[in-house]
Amino acid sequence: MARLNGILRQHRSTVSVLQCRSQNPGRIFFAHGENLRPHLSQVPALRSSSRSFLDFYQLGNKKAIEEERARLNDEMNRGYFADMKEFKDHGGKIAAANKILIPAVAAMKFPALAATLSNGEILKLPIMSNSDEVKTEGSASAVPKVSLVCLSFRANSQDMINSWSNPFLESFSNSKDARLYEVSFVDKWLLCLSPVKYLLLRVMRKSNSSRDTVLQRQIAYSFGDHYYFRKSLRILNLLTGYIFLLDKCGRIRWQGFGRATPEEISSLLSCTSLLLEDQ
Repeated sequence: MARLNGILRQHRSTVSVLQCRSQNPGRIFFAHGENLRPHLSQVPALRSSSRSFLDFYQLGNKKAIEEERARLNDEMNRGYFADMKEFKDHGGKIAAANKILIPAVAAMKFPALAATLSNGEILKLPIMSNSDEVKTEGSASAVPKVSLVCLSFRANSQDMINSWSNPFLESFSNSKDARLYEVSFVDKWLLCLSPVKYLLLRVMRKSNSSRDTVLQRQIAYSFGDHYYFRKSLRILNLLTGYIFLLDKCGRIRWQGFGRATPEEISSLLSCTSLLLEDQ
């Protein structure tokens, strides 16, 4: 009877741990009796319980388990301190911007991204002939020849984004074939909750000022997990800004990083002009 009670207690502890981990995937919990609390002495028991659960689940979805293990390995090997160390070394300038356009045959497609504008509307990038934005406007001419997409993962990179977007906005303010999008990624679970997200968008809608120009700066927010989006673009450091110039087919024809230099601004503007002239 004592042995049976011990088995039942261990089973309840394992179930509690798995339930808590499913609700909090970013945290690690350790079992001690029926209560959940961090305890280093329980690490071997947790590993054995988790391994047996993974082995059982692996029978039905081996690929999903392998992808999740690869993701955990990436996130454990790459964290905030690694980003900060790199940022101190190069100030967010992880690489120089392109000097010329990337050939269309060699350019990769910008991955699909759904973001929320400050007015609550959903923005789907890249915008192409079959996108919802074009269908809404009801004309193939609504497809922009050029789209400058600026990605920011942390608040400190906003000044870097402005160093690119402001000259772009000033140079092509009267162009109907150009678009400017600034997307900020929000991955904190609290800010992703519906009530908080609604308040955040409401505050941002009041703070965003529009200019009396044809080209408008459209600011959007992407809430939730963005690991696989970042992986497809090979984005590692979250403390810097990323700039992508897309053509009318949604291909990345030019890209920049960090804070813009005068030479890089000149390259961006000249490459944009070339794409605008392309029929």
